[in-house]
Amino acid sequence: MQTKAYAAQSATTPLAPHAIDRREPGPADVALTILYCGVCHSDLHTARGEWHGVQYPCVPGHEIVGRVTAVGSQVKKFKPGQIVGVGCMVDSCRSCSACKEGLEQYCDGPVGFTATYNGPVGGGFNTYGGYSAAITVDQGFVLAISHAEKDLAAAAPLLCAGITTWSPLRHWKAGPGKKVGIVGIGGLGHMGLKLAHALGAHVVAFTTSPDKIADAKKLGADEVVISKNADEMKAHQGSFDLIINTVAAPHDLDQFLVLLKRDGAQVLVGAPPTPHPPPGAFNLIFKRRTLAGSLIGGIAETQEMLDFCGKNGIVSDIEMIAMSDINTAYDRMLKSDVKYRFVVDMATLG
Repeated sequence: MQTKAYAAQSATTPLAPHAIDRREPGPADVALTILYCGVCHSDLHTARGEWHGVQYPCVPGHEIVGRVTAVGSQVKKFKPGQIVGVGCMVDSCRSCSACKEGLEQYCDGPVGFTATYNGPVGGGFNTYGGYSAAITVDQGFVLAISHAEKDLAAAAPLLCAGITTWSPLRHWKAGPGKKVGIVGIGGLGHMGLKLAHALGAHVVAFTTSPDKIADAKKLGADEVVISKNADEMKAHQGSFDLIINTVAAPHDLDQFLVLLKRDGAQVLVGAPPTPHPPPGAFNLIFKRRTLAGSLIGGIAETQEMLDFCGKNGIVSDIEMIAMSDINTAYDRMLKSDVKYRFVVDMATLG
């Protein structure tokens, strides 16, 4: 079925109205009208051809909240009228060890997981994302949303920014008695602060900007450290169980490694366009510290996060925009001129 969308036709052209085809729901499919779609840095990188293998036309968007319009005959968990979400994946091989463990984001199949946009669908075509009026997704990759109607737009970024920080917080067991650092206060970092605080950890925000101190404390930080201040950094040396680094620009990782306790971990979730400077080996060896990475989260884990956020009233801090403002939003996002996530009201698409 033909569906309205916004697409980039090349790496150098702005996003503009474009018609795409969506499949009719099969037996295991859920069709939904998209109500809101968050705007992620990944959208910009893909639309502008900054990541490898982008196919055009490209319809970004993987922070999707919508209303079910139809379900296939095998679908039992969802029904028409229900509010649901779709995140960064719409399929995986489902048979590898990672998929069987509910870790579809680490799928070991021939092509890995199928991304919500710019993912392979065979025949040389690519998937189209949430900058569109509707989408049809296999039930195994649809998520239930329990937030109140008034919070649905602000819940959309949970499908990427939320799960990207939730997954390492859960894997490294953030909670009461743990000291957790969040590096960077942006789309990812602000969700990391909220979630780490809600899990009961002692939360420290790291920022280079003194003017973000008040905001960081409102978001859940117990303390704020200006990372350019050597004395402030030294005061926390050897004290952290976990540091989640959300910064997507190359920087010195050693300055945070030395803040970890023995067996502490610094986990990278920001994806810089060029590599970080190599960290020193001794900062890892002498305290058995870990430098790790984490990629979004599996479907079961994402549902756990959504349920937790729904129960605790946790949403993203957003600025709502019209679909026609997406190119301006991209430019502002590059300047960090948003607190803290843009969300498109898809009613403006028409």
